[in-house]
Amino acid sequence: MSTKTIFIIILTALLTIFLMVNTEPVDFDFLVTTVAVSKLLVIGICIIIGFIIGFIVGRPRKTVSSYDDEIEKNHPQVNKKELSDEDREYIS
Repeated sequence: MSTKTIFIIILTALLTIFLMVNTEPVDFDFLVTTVAVSKLLVIGICIIIGFIIGFIVGRPRKTVSSYDDEIEKNHPQVNKKELSDEDREYIS
């Protein structure tokens, strides 16, 4: 197993233990009402939201070269045989 896999397994086990220890109900104020909710539920939802936000923010963005690839797919270039030597030199 790789180090990354072992780290993920350990982190998941610690997170599960942390959630299982915190099961007592707490008062949760939401807008105008107060609701008794399990700490497990509140912490679990916050962790899930954090992972989703982290995934969205952390994913790779499109680079300039990937936009260039899309432009080439959608708009084929002019045949280079039709270009003058000066134009080919400018493009290169």
